[in-house]
Amino acid sequence: MRENAFAENAAMAGEVTVTGSRRRWLRRGLCVLSNTFQRCLLPLTFVALCHGTAQASETTKTVRIGVLSDFSSVYSTSGGSGLLAGVKLAIEDFNKENPHSGLKIEVVSADHQNKADIGGTIARQWFDRDNVDVVMDVTNSAVAFTVSNIARRANKVVIFSGAGSARLTGDLCSPNTVHWTYDTYEVGNAMGRAITQSGGKSWFFINADYAFGQELRKYAEAAVTRFGGTVVGGVSVPSNNPDFSSYLLQAQGSGAKVVAFALGGNDLVTAIKQAQEFGMSGQQTFAALNANIVDVRGIGLDVAQGILVAEPFYWDMNPVTRAWTKRFIAINPASYPTLHHAAMYAATLHYLRAVAALGDPADGRAVVAKMEQVPTHDGLFSDGMIRKDGRTIHDIYLFRVKSPSESKGPWDYYKLVSTIPGKDAFRPLNEGECPLVK
Repeated sequence: MRENAFAENAAMAGEVTVTGSRRRWLRRGLCVLSNTFQRCLLPLTFVALCHGTAQASETTKTVRIGVLSDFSSVYSTSGGSGLLAGVKLAIEDFNKENPHSGLKIEVVSADHQNKADIGGTIARQWFDRDNVDVVMDVTNSAVAFTVSNIARRANKVVIFSGAGSARLTGDLCSPNTVHWTYDTYEVGNAMGRAITQSGGKSWFFINADYAFGQELRKYAEAAVTRFGGTVVGGVSVPSNNPDFSSYLLQAQGSGAKVVAFALGGNDLVTAIKQAQEFGMSGQQTFAALNANIVDVRGIGLDVAQGILVAEPFYWDMNPVTRAWTKRFIAINPASYPTLHHAAMYAATLHYLRAVAALGDPADGRAVVAKMEQVPTHDGLFSDGMIRKDGRTIHDIYLFRVKSPSESKGPWDYYKLVSTIPGKDAFRPLNEGECPLVK
């Protein structure tokens, strides 16, 4: 990228700086600063997005935020560049709130390629060499487990969004981590209960064959049986799978009223589209346990209509979410915001407020403790709080996907069915086996 490209965009970011030694080609990718926002396709490149208006002095503190996620594979649509857009908007709003904070905020992003060893290597380098203070998102639970351990040893902060395993606030909880958006207990509990109570009494599961998919199926099965349903079968499938035909034939042959897809990203879209081709949608109800708005768009309303989804954020909920979405799509026109994009905004804003209160990001445990002391308030999620186990508590909304005739415009996909209070949606604190609670 030419030097003048960075200069042209400096006004947008407040002040943009790039360390010369780090402006380089990386493996198979390039870090690009476009007319709207910075996007790093592959690890590892530092870009300072912006900082407060306080003059540089000995009291100025640099805060480095690392966005570690899937930028090129199965979860890149629900995550990807929109994560960076969410962080950028949070930094902008924090600087407006705190024009004299004395914090200089920088951002680094990397693609962990859904591999725990790659994610771990990146996190170690960020913490040990590059002075990153907080790692954000970490889509993929296996990667999240690895990064959590590394952050704890380094006394840094990790804030999870895309990683869904409830173990992150259970037996594997840490004083250095916060789990912001959703988890397998909350999704499985809400969806299993709602669909079973509405008449879906027999279930067949198609779940991803890794920690997230296995846990999601476990908690959904527990809710189904608790509310009078039965599980007639299930199969586990590998990630990034182009052909679900053999699994769908088993689901079709099971006679189950409900076929539950405990999948994520492109796998979910592919599986449901292929199920439609098999003629299953007219015979069985589809439960997309981990669907979000970009998945619904990828599936199409003609196939997805009637599916129940549970999310803590929807762009069209109220005037505040609509106004924020307008800002978001101005710098990320590829899609409307998902729950993870919104989480990057909310979590970054809350993290920076805690750092500003402490005056220094160096002690990760102290930052997380401060985040737990202050209620969460960002306008995108319901007001809430962070528990001692690191679980962020906020309301969950049960939506039904609209039919094509009900949708009034682009991305008008959801009809609100009910609101599940956070205290009822998430696992009770005393049931998670988090050592910090004991």
